[in-house]
Amino acid sequence: MGYAIAEAARDAGHEVTLITGPATIELPDDVDVVPISTSDELFDAVHKHVRYCDVLVMCAAVSDYKPAHFSRHKLEKQREVSALELIATRDILASLPAEDRAYLVIGFAAQTHDLEQNALRKLREKNCDAIVANDVSRSDSGMESDDNEVTIFFRDGQRKTISRAPKVIIARELMKIISQLHGNSLTKFF
Repeated sequence: MGYAIAEAARDAGHEVTLITGPATIELPDDVDVVPISTSDELFDAVHKHVRYCDVLVMCAAVSDYKPAHFSRHKLEKQREVSALELIATRDILASLPAEDRAYLVIGFAAQTHDLEQNALRKLREKNCDAIVANDVSRSDSGMESDDNEVTIFFRDGQRKTISRAPKVIIARELMKIISQLHGNSLTKFF
C-alpha cells in the first residue's frame, strides 16, 4: 500500500520521500528512497525527515513488539522449553508533536477486529489528522494482497469508505482526499 501511495503522490506531481524496509516488490521510480531494516531505524528516519514534509503518511505495519534480546549468531536448538521475551516497539505516530506542527499526519490502522472503535481510538490517541483503517484479517484484502478496502476517519468526525479495489486505485483516491484535506498545497510526501 505504501508503494502505491508513493506512486500516486509522484504521479500527482508531488516530491516523494519513501522510507521503506525490505520488500519483494519493485521500488517506485523517481522517488527518494530511505532504506531501513528495523522499527528503530524507521523511528529515526521519520523524525529526521518529517521536518521537511507537508504530509506524513504512516502506512507501515510496524510490529507492536520486538525481541528483548538480539543475537547476531544462530541460536542452537535446545532440549528445554525456551521463552522469547518481547518488548514494545517505540510508537512513531504517538512520538510526533501534537501541536505546532507544520505537516499533516495520516495514520493507518491495520485491524483484525473492532475496526471502527480501534481506528477512532488511534485517531485521538496518536493525534492524526486522519486515519485509514483496513481489516487485515481477510486474505483477499489488505496485507499480502493486491487489493484493499479502507475507511478513512477524520478528526472532525466525518468518514469515507473506499470499497474493495486494487491498491493503486485506493492510493489514487487517498491522494485526492489528502490533497483536499491539506488544501492542495502539497510539495513533499513520506
